[in-house]
Amino acid sequence: MSSTTEAATVQRLLQRQILPLDTDPDVLPLYLDCEEPNLDEDKYVVGGNRGARELNATAIRQKTSTGRTIRPDQVLSRTAVMIPSGEKLSFGTYFNGFPAGYWRRWSVVRSVRLTVTVRGSGATLIVNKSMANGRQQKVASEVTEAEGPTTLTFDLTLGPFIDGGWYWYDVVAGHGDVTVESAEWTAEVPADRAEHGTVDLAITTMNRPDFCAQLLGQLGTPELLPYLDTVFVMEQGNQLVRDSEYFPSAEEGLGGRLRVLQQGNLGGSGGYARGQLESVRKGTATYAMMMDDDVVCEPEGIIRAVTFGDLARRPTIVGGHMFSLYAKSRLHSFGEIVQPYRFWWMSPKDGYQDWDFGARNLRSARWLHKRQDVDFNGWFMCMIPRRVLEDIGLSLPLFIKWDDSEYGLRARAAGVPTVTFPGAAVWHVPWTDKNDALDWQAYFHQRNRFVAALLHSGYPRGGGLLHESFAFDLAHLVSMQYSTVELRIQALEDVLAGPQGLHEMLPTRLGEVNAFRKQFTDAQLHADADDFPPVRREKPPRKGKDLSDVPGRLSKLVTAGLAPIRQLKRPRDLSREFPEVEIRAMDAKWYRIASFDSAVVSMNDGTSAALYQRDRDRYKALVRRTIQLHNRFRRDWDEIAAQYRAALGDITSPETWEKTFAPWTEGESR
Repeated sequence: MSSTTEAATVQRLLQRQILPLDTDPDVLPLYLDCEEPNLDEDKYVVGGNRGARELNATAIRQKTSTGRTIRPDQVLSRTAVMIPSGEKLSFGTYFNGFPAGYWRRWSVVRSVRLTVTVRGSGATLIVNKSMANGRQQKVASEVTEAEGPTTLTFDLTLGPFIDGGWYWYDVVAGHGDVTVESAEWTAEVPADRAEHGTVDLAITTMNRPDFCAQLLGQLGTPELLPYLDTVFVMEQGNQLVRDSEYFPSAEEGLGGRLRVLQQGNLGGSGGYARGQLESVRKGTATYAMMMDDDVVCEPEGIIRAVTFGDLARRPTIVGGHMFSLYAKSRLHSFGEIVQPYRFWWMSPKDGYQDWDFGARNLRSARWLHKRQDVDFNGWFMCMIPRRVLEDIGLSLPLFIKWDDSEYGLRARAAGVPTVTFPGAAVWHVPWTDKNDALDWQAYFHQRNRFVAALLHSGYPRGGGLLHESFAFDLAHLVSMQYSTVELRIQALEDVLAGPQGLHEMLPTRLGEVNAFRKQFTDAQLHADADDFPPVRREKPPRKGKDLSDVPGRLSKLVTAGLAPIRQLKRPRDLSREFPEVEIRAMDAKWYRIASFDSAVVSMNDGTSAALYQRDRDRYKALVRRTIQLHNRFRRDWDEIAAQYRAALGDITSPETWEKTFAPWTEGESR
């Protein structure tokens, strides 16, 4: 064949129209929208001279929905929806809009074809597009004439979407009802990318048998099965998924693709690393996808992730979004980064957390049209090419926290981008409903953040990490959260012990941390408020102020300066026997707690409370220890970082992980 001959191409399905698997009205706004767009309220958010954080929060977040709803009975099947006479329905939604900006930036696709089949005459189909600044334009329209099914086709370029933007279609019914039976987005792709890849799913579970078994049941759909190679369930608890009443049907639905592997509790990173190792050793799947056990999955999202990975320009990590399991139209975050100077994970400042698509739709929020580039994707749903696992290693042995973000940074350094891809998502308990900065997880937050920073921070001495870490310790100390500071100090001491101890500690550290915490009253949780003595105090609140008063910035600064000094005073006598106040979880800020000598404080999950009591001697001892440790890191940062970076290849290698798994795998045949 002549070198000038155009390379062979084939038509490939990128995305199809889908509708909810159930009739939960909370989910419908993610698939269908009967509202008109309203961009007026956030016109400065994208491309203006004011950042999203500087705008009045109520202006950008205000509800624009008029209350119009779609009846569940309009949804006729997984792909078909009925539109009553004279009404309009938009498919410019999270699951049915086409994220053109992501395909334009990261894939080999340069144009797409939209094919829509509509049953009923007099229906108007309108194709729209948006730019990265949210500005929207009509691209094309057609009117159906026949009563039977009519297939309409539109060829669309991806050229204008370099910074972001979406395609979508709206359908307006004429004098009679119409049905949109199906829609597909396809593209001409190189012939060597004609076949779709397959994915190994790695699900780590511990004592959630029903939740995990129901998730397995969601995966056994006829459309998804051809994309699944093996579903690995890493069983790390004593309440087994096999014992769930939902397990037999789930196992049958997966058609021999399921493998349940039992091992000790090695945390999320130990569970996911086992799945990664099994995928690498098996060598038959194109990708390995990490997925939490306590999620509800949209199976089509896995297909879309695989398709996008297949057509990415280079090996790419493809992640999904997290919606709230309790309010299913609420998006937790549209993408996440590691802020480099603080070395802390966060949503980009030009985006928003906890966005409710039921209150303000995709077409009414300019910021959702700009492509969101990320540093990592949480492993609640994250797909990694197997060749990337082979090239840069498996997860760090961190138990929980920072394993996913560290891997994203490690991959980026190796030239592998991460894309959080719209249209791939799960529903999960939102992180904001957890209390993991104070409980046993505080140890892993601190240790693993430092390990990741030592490996990847580009700033001298980790940038602002040491300053912020010390400030956090002081905030916990003036809040009488001594168990939390003790764990954070232990975490730093373990970092200083070196990287080789990470594997050794993996099976035992959680038990040791929990046993250690039991000696502290602030870690002893009680479900019944009557377990505590009644509230009594020597003096009433100053000027009658209570916890509902929100201090200003100056007041907080004054408190920050005085609170550490106040801890050196002798506690009030009555506070040794009685708590001075009860503080609700949402009010438990350091600047409020710091003025008391004892308090009953409730936890974020609403199930329990603990007694905080000021201890002057413990405070002084912990201040000395945290100062010494932070000074050590400040002095020896480069040396410690070099040690961790030199060991990274070894501690993430399949061979090292095999030794860690040996107590549970010896005797197994691969």
